[in-house]
Amino acid sequence: MNCPLCLNNNIQHYHRDKQRDYWQCGHCDLVFVKPEQFLSLQQEKSIYDQHQNNPDDLGYRKFLNKLLLPLAKQLIKQAKGLDFGSGPGPAISVILAEQGYQVENFDVFYADDRKLLTGKYDFITCTEVIEHLHSPHKELAMLTGLLNSGGFLGVMTKRLLDKASFTTWHYKNDLTHVCFYSDQTFEYIAKTWQYKTDIINSDTVILRKI
Repeated sequence: MNCPLCLNNNIQHYHRDKQRDYWQCGHCDLVFVKPEQFLSLQQEKSIYDQHQNNPDDLGYRKFLNKLLLPLAKQLIKQAKGLDFGSGPGPAISVILAEQGYQVENFDVFYADDRKLLTGKYDFITCTEVIEHLHSPHKELAMLTGLLNSGGFLGVMTKRLLDKASFTTWHYKNDLTHVCFYSDQTFEYIAKTWQYKTDIINSDTVILRKI
């Protein structure tokens, strides 16, 4: 068994609850679920269908603004973006369009236009997405390749703190969440794919491609 992020085989059992087992990589610190405990794609989509990603919801806008406000401060007005994992909404493209940015939507379940994954972008947003990725090494490498030099990868995901807090962490109880990232994991991502890391708050990280 190899880590799905760094592909290292330095893996040890981390935690078990009533639903799943969790494993930790000794190299990049990722905690993850093995594929045999993944939901089926149909089960996964049935959960996403219940999400209410409404850009008119002021509470949801406030949540997204934890990423969008600090990101927009670093963008030029002509910046072109991709919302990767845009969900059933979408929302981010609508909000940023109000500020004059052009944002394409890609989602494997709701907006699966593979041509968008051959373009180049000044920024990519991944809000509550990377914890769902089944093959984060492959997918983060792809996203990095889509970014122009100096481009931004804006990530929102709740970060793993330690084993004690993980045991009671609500975030792991969502069965669509299969990868959990710590600060150390983001350091690995930045070093591997050549990013400068800006940790904004407890669930927001902006990576700038060097």
